[in-house]
Amino acid sequence: MTPPLRFPRPLRPGDRIGVTSPSAGASGAAAERVGFSVEWLRGRGYDVVVGECMDGTGLTSAPAGERAAELTRMLADPDIACVVPPWGGETAIDLVDLLDWDVLVAADPTWLVGYSDLSTVLVPITTRLGWATIHGDNLADTPYAVPDGLLHWLDLAGGPGPFVQRDSGLVTDWVRFETDPTATEWTHVGTRAWEVLGGGTLDVSGRLIGGCTETIANLAGTPYGDVRAWAETLDEPTLVYVEACEENAVNICRYLHALRLAGWFDRAAAVLVGKTYAPDHPDLTQREAVADALGRLDLPIVMDLEIGYVPPHLPLVNGALGRVVVDGDRREITQTLA
Repeated sequence: MTPPLRFPRPLRPGDRIGVTSPSAGASGAAAERVGFSVEWLRGRGYDVVVGECMDGTGLTSAPAGERAAELTRMLADPDIACVVPPWGGETAIDLVDLLDWDVLVAADPTWLVGYSDLSTVLVPITTRLGWATIHGDNLADTPYAVPDGLLHWLDLAGGPGPFVQRDSGLVTDWVRFETDPTATEWTHVGTRAWEVLGGGTLDVSGRLIGGCTETIANLAGTPYGDVRAWAETLDEPTLVYVEACEENAVNICRYLHALRLAGWFDRAAAVLVGKTYAPDHPDLTQREAVADALGRLDLPIVMDLEIGYVPPHLPLVNGALGRVVVDGDRREITQTLA
């Protein structure tokens, strides 16, 4: 039986934030950026502690057992209020069955924040423990200024809401670490607005759950990605969000079909899809991939939210009650942490 939803206590200046790398670590200019981001948080009053699993010279920051042990320790430590990785990586799936779930069940919930490969951990922390988690900036992105309409993940971790975020209309990019490891302003690239696939308007509510398509699809059908069972314990429908990193449209189509077949959308009121730089296939665009895999669900699909690899970032709380409205010039999402 999935436990009831539990929201970590609000994060406040003075609280301790743990930094560890459940997937990839940091080296070179990337390590400089991580160091700057740690000091950025300290400058805002947070007590930041950096773990041992941070090596960026290989695929992962440490062996899977060591990464799982450090993440378990930080999440279960009552003196740590939040855990954030430097960024994602490739193979966080190798530690999900090595986390000490018995220890975590007995612990008070702690905020876990990130995106990309960290989706592999965020989803089971929410669906297996009932802890709310934040799909938002990793540590290296945390110092970037938040554009009008959006909120920082620190804002969402800091209280119960309701938190209202509106379509920023922006497409931006990172400043490369090698160019400036201390950058705090996104590079403006263009504009793009949320829209309902196929046209129309919507006003829907549900519990949020989702993440990076390329990583969460590998959890589908396992005890660590049983969103269908989790959704069946809720009093509300779900709002499932997905976003693509770099796979071409055919592979994204396959992954979305896998999530559909695993029941991820069985109790969904809508699907939210992030902007992406992932390539099209000669015979299939990314938009067509979404329509092919999810169009048969007869659910509204909202395209081009700021929830993935195209910054700026709109943080979402897995487990929060969300309401999404797209109607003319009104394009917003409201999240309540209760």
